[in-house]
Amino acid sequence: MKRIIFSAVMLLLIKGAFAQHVQYGIKGGINFANIANDAADNDADTKTGFHLGGLAHIHLTRSFAIQPELVYSTQGAEYNNGKLKLNYINIPVLGQYMFGNGFRLQTGPQLGILTTSEWESGNTETDVDDFSNVDFSWSFGAGYVGKNGLGIDARYNLGLTDVTKDRNNDFQNRVWQLGLFYQFKHK
Repeated sequence: MKRIIFSAVMLLLIKGAFAQHVQYGIKGGINFANIANDAADNDADTKTGFHLGGLAHIHLTRSFAIQPELVYSTQGAEYNNGKLKLNYINIPVLGQYMFGNGFRLQTGPQLGILTTSEWESGNTETDVDDFSNVDFSWSFGAGYVGKNGLGIDARYNLGLTDVTKDRNNDFQNRVWQLGLFYQFKHK
């Protein structure tokens, strides 16, 4: 499954490289993550983390672009007795509507591949294997890019699938992201 996903992302990037207006970039920022269970009371608090990765901004028209990304993201939740640390390689593919003044609205699906899951309590970290290896979410956001290629991005990732292997509970990731990005050769 991971090979298929990787191949699909690579094909998107290669196809984008032959498009007329492609800009590559880097991005990074802060995460405010939690795990939600809409059917029950959730005593989890927000965990602060980070995200870091790359992007390909592919112009399809003057006002519309597709932006696939490859991003390492630290997520999870905090509880009274410790922290749940879930680290993902996220692959969002965003559709962006661009206004002429640098502002952008964006939305699209995101695939998350779990790299590590740990429980931290005091000075002790323990691997946890109760979490699914794949997470699907939908991203909503807005951004601004200046004429020099430097931009700011705010995004909410709404988890759509249960991230646990437990059949009795249904928990989804909820992540707010605030970050900076730089697009090379921005025009």
